Amino acid sequence: MGYTARVLLDSVSPAGVRLTTLEVTFPRFVLSEFNTHRVFSRNSASSRAIPTSKLLERVASDPVLPLEWGRNKAGMSAEDVLDPEDEESAKRLWLSARDAAVEHARRLLELKVHKQELNRVLEPYLWHTVVVTATEWENFFALRCAPSAQPEIRAAAQRMRDALAASTPGAVGDGEWHLPLLQDDERSLDVESQKKISAARCARVSYLTHDGKREIEKDLELHDRLKTERHLSPFEHVATPASDVEFHANFRGWLQMRRDIEAATWPSLAVRR
Repeated sequence: MGYTARVLLDSVSPAGVRLTTLEVTFPRFVLSEFNTHRVFSRNSASSRAIPTSKLLERVASDPVLPLEWGRNKAGMSAEDVLDPEDEESAKRLWLSARDAAVEHARRLLELKVHKQELNRVLEPYLWHTVVVTATEWENFFALRCAPSAQPEIRAAAQRMRDALAASTPGAVGDGEWHLPLLQDDERSLDVESQKKISAARCARVSYLTHDGKREIEKDLELHDRLKTERHLSPFEHVATPASDVEFHANFRGWLQMRRDIEAATWPSLAVRR
């Protein structure tokens, strides 16, 4: 898969606040660092959801390797890298560990261990794709594009910064919605259906189903299940301009679809528009 970052949707409110949704791919082993940034709304494909057979194929054919092989020292960041001979030895050892993980995963699969446990064995060698939406990016770029950042998250952050810089936001008016992953030919649908479809696809991290098809009925079913089971993070990506430029949850100047769902269930959580 490799490192990628692309803008899925870029919007600007009447008050001039920009809201952008990106799709980003980076190594699974730096996901925890990415998730420390609380101004981000994000969803990604869970290791629990993907069949082990598919993950085994990915790890065998396209494993993640470190970008740099830093020489050990005190502190969180390496300053020097291994010499070429030691680097080749490190790569061989890393791939040997990958091979062992694959073998153990296959043996666990034979024992009929569920993928929610089994797939964790493979995570250090997996690429991971995230849908992330935010109005605030400066602190993330300051920290994660810095020379002291881990090389793998720095590579992702630099691509995200470049994608944002190359994108021009489209105007979203009062009462209109930021709807990631909605396709052009679906904009004739009623607004509530558009919102539901967008939220469901953000949960799935794709406008396609896991079978590789675009199925609106499946999207609507997923929306209903997410709402009923209170998995509400996907509803954060769908948003409408606020009447001010204050923070509403983790977005500035935008109101999330999640807010409406929570307010309908727990009125005490409703916040000022």
